[in-house]
Amino acid sequence: MTGFRPAYPLLTERLELRPHRMDDLDDLYAFHSRPEVVRYTPWPVRDREETRAALERKLPQGELTEPGQWLVLAIELRETGTVIGEVLLKWASEADRQGEIGFALHTDYQGKGLAAEAAREMLRVGFEELGLHRIVAILDDRNTPSAQLLERLGMRREAHHLEALLFKGEWANEYVYALLAHEWRADLNGPTGARGAGSATSARSERAD
Repeated sequence: MTGFRPAYPLLTERLELRPHRMDDLDDLYAFHSRPEVVRYTPWPVRDREETRAALERKLPQGELTEPGQWLVLAIELRETGTVIGEVLLKWASEADRQGEIGFALHTDYQGKGLAAEAAREMLRVGFEELGLHRIVAILDDRNTPSAQLLERLGMRREAHHLEALLFKGEWANEYVYALLAHEWRADLNGPTGARGAGSATSARSERAD
């Protein structure tokens, strides 16, 4: 495979997942500046100019050109056109068909099943469009809401790594969740219960920003 671009538009019942645009700045700043959103993300609380710089880095991340890259998409609420978060898919290995997902969601939109809706669509992209065999999610073990979300998506906890990385000045433990392509295909409508509401804010392990 020489590269990958999803079959846009990526539409769910309530959301559109799409590449970022510069006019997303106000919406991104609204949640990149919130301590409760970035608690478990690789980036710190950002001011407006830091958010602008991060947004500029996201602009070309609507497609993948080689393994090791992240697909980073805006989560847009279709009803209002507001960007309420972002969802990610890493093309971790072409030979082994491995991937990783992550997400971050504005706290004002938690508890509505929106993070699960976005993550489930990104799993579909990974398995059905990119042809991945296995997708993982890695998160801080204190991030209970996101762990519960991943379980509702049908992902299973495979590992608990103690003091796996130095994260924002302290040693952090990590959970590793995973899902296989044949497990995804077992239910043509996606994992049972993925629409369940929850208060997950983020799940992300690496330095994609």
